[in-house]
Order: sequence, then C-alpha cells, then structure tokens
Amino acid sequence: MTTPNPRHLALAAAVAAIASLATGCASSPKLPAVSHVDVPRFMGDWYVLAAIPAAQEARAHNAVETYRLRPGTADVVETTYRFRDGAFDGPLVTLTPVGHVQPGGGGEWGMKFWWWQGPFRLEYLVAHLDEGYTETIIGRSARDYAWIMARTPEVSEADYQRLVGLVQGMGYDTSKLRRVPHRWGEGPDRSPGERRPTGG
Repeated sequence: MTTPNPRHLALAAAVAAIASLATGCASSPKLPAVSHVDVPRFMGDWYVLAAIPAAQEARAHNAVETYRLRPGTADVVETTYRFRDGAFDGPLVTLTPVGHVQPGGGGEWGMKFWWWQGPFRLEYLVAHLDEGYTETIIGRSARDYAWIMARTPEVSEADYQRLVGLVQGMGYDTSKLRRVPHRWGEGPDRSPGERRPTGG
C-alpha cells in the first residue's frame, strides 16, 4: 500500500478549503452586485480605506488595490494588492490574484489567488459603486470579508460613515471593520506608482 505524500495531502486539504469558501456562501442570502460595471473604467488604483480583512492584511498600512485588464481580454483582471505590514515603514507585501469577470453586468467576479485552486474561484462582488467611479465596496455573500475603497486615500468623515452604513445595510457586522491607516507624500511611499516594478 502506497503511503500518501504529506505535501499532496496538504495540497488536497487546501483545495478543499478553497472549495468550501467558494461554495459556503449558499448558507447566507446572496449579496447582490451592482447591476452594471463599466469594467475598463473600474480599472486603476483604489485605496483601501477600511476592511473586514483576511488574515494576511490584518495589519495593512497604505493599502492600494490596482486592477488592469489582461492585454487582449475584456474579462480577465490582473490584480495587484500592495500594502505595508504593521507600520508605514513595514515590509511591503504584494498579492497578485487574478479576477475573472462573470457574464452579466460586470459586478460579479471570481478571484483566483493560487495556481492550485484549479477551477475554484472565490466570490468577489462589486456591491456598491458610485456614478463617478470614485468609491466602491467589495463584498461576499458569506459576509466574511469586505473592502471599502476610494480613488483617494482620504474621504470626509461623513462620507466614510455613510460607506460604513452601506456595509452594515448589506448584513455585515461592522464592528469587525478595520480602518486602514494611510500616509502618502513621504518615504518610503510617496506615491502608489513608485511601488510598481519598472514598466508595471
């Protein structure tokens, strides 16, 4: 009898966990996405103002999510999420998932973080988007993670509280929201563009 390879077992467990995340939303009411997203207009830099975060971003500072359509496609989004871990001068963390825009209005995506996910893609919903494409809320039907983002690193307190209210209205526990600290214009982060690799 062949002894299972521990690495293969760990990989299988990880894939099973991803499958559970991808399908676990069935126990919660479906979170509606906005009816229409002009995907090319949605591309570019978004500052993460607050989040109910995943573990790896729990101490994020100067967090910026950048979307770019893969050349030659209209529905594959190359995503770069960069933040400083723990402090404004903390180590720079870069995550590079790939978004797949689902057929329809453009507000429902499937996000793939690792090659070993296989066909499984995590639900990623544009749950709020203003007419000017200056603010957005990304959520999930499981109400486990959420991100409040804007085109600028700061918004008025009234606007921030309004966005928090929208997250609450989506069925989230907003006591879990963490406001992301931002400080730009001085080292090591003068601008998001300085973080990108040459030609990025």
